[in-house]
Amino acid sequence: MSLAIDKILAAAPVTARGQPTPLSTDAKGERIAYASGKSIFVRSIDNPSDCKQYTNHTAQTTVARFSPSGFYIASGDVSGAVKVWDSVEAVNTKGEYHIISGRINDIAWDGESQRIIAVGDGRERFGHCITADSGNSVGEISGHSKVINAVAMRASRPFRAVTVSDDMTVCFLHGAPFKFNSKSTEHKGFVMGAAYSPDGNTFVTVGADRKIQLYDGKTGEPTRSIGEGEHTGSIFAVSWAQDSKRFVTASADQTVKLWDVEAGKVTQSWRFGGDGVSVQDQQVGVVFPHGRSDGLIISLNLNGDLNYLKEGSAEPVKVVQGHNKAITALGVASDGKSDKLWTGSFDGKVCSWDVSAGVGAVVDGQTHTNQVVQFGSDAGRAYSVGWDDTLRIVDESANTFAGESTKLAAQPKGIAAANGRVYVATGSGVEIYEDGKLAGQVDIAGGQPTAIAAHGSLVAVGTAGNAVQLFDAAGGSKLSLVAEAKNSLAQISALAFSKDGSHLAAGASNGKIYAYKTSSLPSSGSLDLATDRWSAHTGRVTSIAWNEAGTHAASGALDTNVFVWSLAKPGSRVKALNAHKDGVYGVAWVGAGRVASTGGDAAIKIWSASGLQ
Repeated sequence: MSLAIDKILAAAPVTARGQPTPLSTDAKGERIAYASGKSIFVRSIDNPSDCKQYTNHTAQTTVARFSPSGFYIASGDVSGAVKVWDSVEAVNTKGEYHIISGRINDIAWDGESQRIIAVGDGRERFGHCITADSGNSVGEISGHSKVINAVAMRASRPFRAVTVSDDMTVCFLHGAPFKFNSKSTEHKGFVMGAAYSPDGNTFVTVGADRKIQLYDGKTGEPTRSIGEGEHTGSIFAVSWAQDSKRFVTASADQTVKLWDVEAGKVTQSWRFGGDGVSVQDQQVGVVFPHGRSDGLIISLNLNGDLNYLKEGSAEPVKVVQGHNKAITALGVASDGKSDKLWTGSFDGKVCSWDVSAGVGAVVDGQTHTNQVVQFGSDAGRAYSVGWDDTLRIVDESANTFAGESTKLAAQPKGIAAANGRVYVATGSGVEIYEDGKLAGQVDIAGGQPTAIAAHGSLVAVGTAGNAVQLFDAAGGSKLSLVAEAKNSLAQISALAFSKDGSHLAAGASNGKIYAYKTSSLPSSGSLDLATDRWSAHTGRVTSIAWNEAGTHAASGALDTNVFVWSLAKPGSRVKALNAHKDGVYGVAWVGAGRVASTGGDAAIKIWSASGLQ
């Protein structure tokens, strides 16, 4: 049996400072595609939780472009590979081509959905033109001496193409086959973006010199420059409206501007981040979806947020947020029953998610400055610890960090919360907090703690000596050792109590999971095994979660797999292989028969686990 994918809560686009981030929409204006991690995400614009993930790239992806027909997407990565695949199922790869020896920065399709030009940073060449179905060469991209940042192709015959580069030039090509025709030196800085108007009569280039230059679409001759002084920072991206009379620009000055081409003037401007200077509010990508009648514009900031803008509306009508770095921690709401999830990523960002709605929001207030390790939740509050050696508290109802952060004595290994207390396992022992203040500190005799879990007055700690120690916390600021298990041959890396506290699951760094009985503790002081047959993982177990009934446990590991185990039938399992590229870092149950997982691809996946035995 296997887990069926129910929903993907997509990762945010990956951005880089000082570099444009391409966004692409289909011809009907229904879907948007972008690169994140080693994946390409294709999302519904109106319903962002309707998402497909293409995972056939083996290197960091950089760009994805819909074909004019909308049936295919061409995507590129940092290794110079371009893949052409179907945009509907995001599974079937039509072609795989190695274009250049370095990063692919941009891709453009011709109007017939037959030819593509891919450009970027190579050693021998900076781009190439090929047929999408066979990879045959249909022209050379020449004329530049430095990395090419963007490419645009004329949709109708006679075919034309334009490339822009860090060498401050704009090259114009005739095709097909495409060959160099002329070069323009109107820009005095890096040229970042280029776009052809849908009618093919005009193309526009923008760059770090804050200049917007228009050209004749057939001859490539520069015609006029507009908007001098309007943008006060580098212009990273430009996109045309379907009527070919307007376009929109995105800039490092935190603004997105809509232009009337004939008048050469701004008709509307959106500024983000208030009047202050915020690097994260720099606008590094923008797209004007065609095929829509609502005047929607989607811009991307450096933080990875997609801003939905509409003509006539001063504020974004929607902001789609998420992670664009590996999600390293996953937690559930303190009531354990709602559809709310907490996620923390490698860069310290913390988000809350409404699973039923399929949307996320970045938690307000000061966040972690380094990797989030784990979440614990209790009595309407979520607690997180990170590699910045701090404990932070989130008010679940307000979705904001509450109060000051608490400095820990050493780097945290994990966190658990129960009965109004918070237990943090660090390299120097277990710290106990009450009402946000340190109430006690306990040394662990068996070696440094490696994992922690709590239920009621019971606290379980994994130690560097491969043991699981069970403590009674009834003494408040003290922990009394009541039982110990030494079954594991490897270090304990994850612990989880069942909802009623009758069982404890312990995952090890060799991939094996042990389930212990804790409902009636033996007088011998040794934990009784419920099963030691949960042993299909081939990498370190990173997370374990029990279902509401306590009959099944889900686990995730660095081997990229998610398994659901049964206490009644320990030899059987339900699996989701290759659930997340670069490893699974968190699992949780969301309602009956559904499992959430997170991992190195920065996405959250909801799996259907119905029919469990």
